[in-house]
Amino acid sequence: MITEEENPTRRERPVGGAYVTAVSRSAGHTFSKGCEPVIRLLAGLGVEGDAHLGVTVRHRSRVARDPSQPNLRQVHLIHAELHEELRAAGFSVGPGELGENVTTRGVDLLGLPAGALLRLGGEAVVRVTGLRNPCAQIEAFRSGLLARVVGRDEEGRVVRRAGVMGVVVAGGAVRAGDRVEVELPPPPYRALERV
Repeated sequence: MITEEENPTRRERPVGGAYVTAVSRSAGHTFSKGCEPVIRLLAGLGVEGDAHLGVTVRHRSRVARDPSQPNLRQVHLIHAELHEELRAAGFSVGPGELGENVTTRGVDLLGLPAGALLRLGGEAVVRVTGLRNPCAQIEAFRSGLLARVVGRDEEGRVVRRAGVMGVVVAGGAVRAGDRVEVELPPPPYRALERV
């Protein structure tokens, strides 16, 4: 496991504000994705060279149900603070290991409304479509981890904490150290649901 601090692709972070700590991709349908110095987002498609690139769904379970569904999961983002929380609980987890393409710091990803725009670096823009729906692959990766990223609130509603999914609105290169700027959609805001 490579921590954010040990990431060989890490660049200096901007002073203040939210930023990208790591970028990852995998050409195969692997659970974890390898860290890269840079990834390129392609408008309407996703991450260049990643198995989930495409206009229509690429996640195998969704393709099996209906391959014509729009791909609302082109880019997966997780906050580095989750990695730290999981490590404090005894789970060895680093950037890209939970399948995310972009690891951020200083952004309340889970608190964003549907439709929020994330400007990553100088050009790329991702529109947040919903929450990642953690599955049994997380449990296979690290026993006991699924219970840490899925739970219930006081009223019994399911709470998903394994990051957010989005679609690429504007393409561009993204690398560790790039700023993240959030643009909220016009109110009323819609809470994120699983996609």
